[in-house]
Amino acid sequence: MACLNGGVFTRAQWTGFLGCHPEKVRRAVLALVAQGLAVEEAPATGIHGIGRMCRIRARKVYRALGAEEFFRPRRITSRAVLMRRLLALDYVLDRTRLPWLPTEAEKVAAFEALGIERRVLPQRTYRGAAGNIRRHFHLGLPLALGAEHAVFVYVDPGHETATSLRAWGAAHRKLWWVLRDRGYKIEVVAVARGWKETSRADTVLGNWARDPSPSKHDAEIARKIERIEHVLRSGDENLIREVCGDIRGGLVRLAELRNRARRQSGRGLLHRVNAWQTARLERTVY
Repeated sequence: MACLNGGVFTRAQWTGFLGCHPEKVRRAVLALVAQGLAVEEAPATGIHGIGRMCRIRARKVYRALGAEEFFRPRRITSRAVLMRRLLALDYVLDRTRLPWLPTEAEKVAAFEALGIERRVLPQRTYRGAAGNIRRHFHLGLPLALGAEHAVFVYVDPGHETATSLRAWGAAHRKLWWVLRDRGYKIEVVAVARGWKETSRADTVLGNWARDPSPSKHDAEIARKIERIEHVLRSGDENLIREVCGDIRGGLVRLAELRNRARRQSGRGLLHRVNAWQTARLERTVY
């Protein structure tokens, strides 16, 4: 799980997962280091309270898992990258029974198996000397997909604003709508280390989960909805025939307009939202 979710972990995470005495984990970590499979390092500058981190550095471990694409031999020097990986792992450790899709290839294949085209998936193009490379789900965050339920996890490594969360949500919105149309229940979780980030994420996710109010609609759509509602309430057969054709046509058109309004607002499509705060990475550890 550590390899497939960033390649790093702390002793506190391993101890909490096994439910054992810290000494047992200490000996296990030292054994990994002695065999050249891992290295223990101090975290990046500015990160406090998590103790030393253990980074899995042996390519053969990833190769044995069929996940060599996750192999990252270099030391992690970015605070944001390190916390994103540790927090992602921390959430997965508490939800091991979910059908996680760790690799980009597995994520893409799973959605294509549902008949969802790649153009709908969140993506980013990287430009380099060797040409352009298009990556899907480029942050590598946890994603679980079952028969009727999908879980999307966002990780806040300690940002000052919710800009990144909103951008992440916007990149996934098309996919969420397609899944919802296929009858999926969509759960979105924001994982953070501090109460400030958790509280901010809770507000943003709450807005996504609520149905849009008329003030959030496109003005033209709102006028059309109001017009059809007025005509249907009037009971005037001639007016209904003129505007809607018949009552059934009016109801169908009303449903289409309301659905379009929800799509434009980006709200009302999520079954469940949750802001989750870590406990293992919040306190000073050995």
